[in-house]
Amino acid sequence: MAGAGRVWRLGALLLPPAWRLRAPGRAFGAAAGRGGSSGGRLVLGAAFALGGTAGLCLAARQRLREHSAAELPAGSLQLTLYQYKTCPFCSKVRAFLDYHGLPYEIVEVNPIMRKEIKFSSYRKVPILLANAGSPLQLNDSSVIISAIKTYLVSRRNSLEEIVSFYPPVKTVTEKGKEVVEYENKYWLMLDEKETKRVYPVKEVRVEEMKWRKWADDWLVHLISPNVYRTPKEALASFDYIVREGKFGTLEGLFAKYVGAVAMFFVSKRLKKRHQLRDDVREDLYQAVNEWVKAVGKNRLFMGGNQPNLADLAVYGVLRVMEGLEAFDDMMAHTNIQPWYQRMEEVIEKTGVAI
Repeated sequence: MAGAGRVWRLGALLLPPAWRLRAPGRAFGAAAGRGGSSGGRLVLGAAFALGGTAGLCLAARQRLREHSAAELPAGSLQLTLYQYKTCPFCSKVRAFLDYHGLPYEIVEVNPIMRKEIKFSSYRKVPILLANAGSPLQLNDSSVIISAIKTYLVSRRNSLEEIVSFYPPVKTVTEKGKEVVEYENKYWLMLDEKETKRVYPVKEVRVEEMKWRKWADDWLVHLISPNVYRTPKEALASFDYIVREGKFGTLEGLFAKYVGAVAMFFVSKRLKKRHQLRDDVREDLYQAVNEWVKAVGKNRLFMGGNQPNLADLAVYGVLRVMEGLEAFDDMMAHTNIQPWYQRMEEVIEKTGVAI
């Protein structure tokens, strides 16, 4: 479920009404596997619609609206985001783009057939098509964010040159599976003067990179075991996924009922894989409070008076649970609410609804 990116050419307690009034559900997901029968493909496709590479993640209720890149002035960065509405890594990218006030078009991808991205040899989402003079395809959320942020801060290099600083590296896991990782994915490619402007002291940069990586490597893996914790929660999650995702009628029915059962059991395997406690809520609460402690009492955000890339990453992951039981429990039993509300407010001030 990670979000780095390669570039390719081309409720126990009652909560305040503000939380309870939200439309149910944001989805969750991860690629549980590939191949098999058509039925298996439907289940796995539904699961993939919910996330990244390691587990199912709850998808955020879509409150963003489409913004036409054609409305941008000549020479501006024109963006098209190919996404699953329920993907936490897509949610990360949307949070970043919206906070920076960047208009973009959205193309919702069918998680089973994926015809919308048939042009691409890279078969995951998010995919961002960017045109800053010449068309370019960026894949994987963390590199998308790092590359676009670098481009916004420094116009010395073309976007194509910037993304070349994030090369893919193939590795083989202990199980013999070949995977692709991306070098430098949490780095902004800036010169010394630009670096001083963005990161006044070295520790600021180190902290941001540490927590961006934490969001990808740990926080994301707590979502699926929590949103699929019980059969009831799994069914509620898939009900939202089917209603909000791009499914056909039969696909949706199959995904809702068979997928919910399948993902309930998958979540148990994920729980074991990541060595979570019997009550996975406790791991979620601990992680969230660890983040709040890192932000501290004297800062509005980890970035100070404004969010930095770590704030946006953590917010993007957590908001995919909005409207679900796991989200309500998190708000009731952790200290995250003040920071989370500030994140909502500061992004909404950009004039782009998420």
